[in-house]
Amino acid sequence: MEQSVQGRIHSVETFGAVDGPGVRFVVFFQGCPLRCKFCHNPDTWNPAEGKPVTAKELAGQIASYKNFIKDGGVTLSGGEPLLQPEFATALLLECKRLGLHTALDTSGGVPLSAAKLPVDAADLILLDIKDIDKEDCRALTGQDNQNALALLRYCQQTGKPVWIRHVMVPGLTLNPDKLTRLAAFLSGFSCIQKVELLPFHKMGEYKWEQLGRPYSLTDTPVPAPEEVALAKEIFRKQGLPL
Repeated sequence: MEQSVQGRIHSVETFGAVDGPGVRFVVFFQGCPLRCKFCHNPDTWNPAEGKPVTAKELAGQIASYKNFIKDGGVTLSGGEPLLQPEFATALLLECKRLGLHTALDTSGGVPLSAAKLPVDAADLILLDIKDIDKEDCRALTGQDNQNALALLRYCQQTGKPVWIRHVMVPGLTLNPDKLTRLAAFLSGFSCIQKVELLPFHKMGEYKWEQLGRPYSLTDTPVPAPEEVALAKEIFRKQGLPL
């Protein structure tokens, strides 16, 4: 894979603590095929925006932080890194040459045929399952969940470690029936090392306003502590690691 392959990124976070194990250098890729109602980074959607950079240039920047992230690693996030599979793969391989652990944070929003190379190159997949129900997922994100589920099955087939992420939105995904069915489905995958149940928040609402986009969840509350506790108990009962 050519070091000179160019991609577009939105931004970087040099000391990330919530996107994989340990302290991590997080690269936010530009461009996303989904339009999630709860997205806190709508400014990453347009693939034509962002900053152009080569894998070699970005790897050089990451290398300067190696001493700080050597016990953590690098996470490719977004946006959707799988929209730029050649660039993502090249960057992952550069990070591997630096001896750094790599994670790929994805919604699985692209066909598996376009995702295999970067998925194979990463050490860990952080897979966001938006909704267990196909049509509800389409209403929530603009796309159904079939690509994401295909990616999970591929990770199971190849033995790729996966952390599942699921955003709990009151009135939408924070639903005992949905959570029970999601937990039961996920319990069949031995590749899953961890499930992160993420309470809905509105910290990105101001970005929607700045972009002139209507935000439909203004009146949606954040989950109550007892709702979060109940959701976690549903997953624990299925033997899933939280």
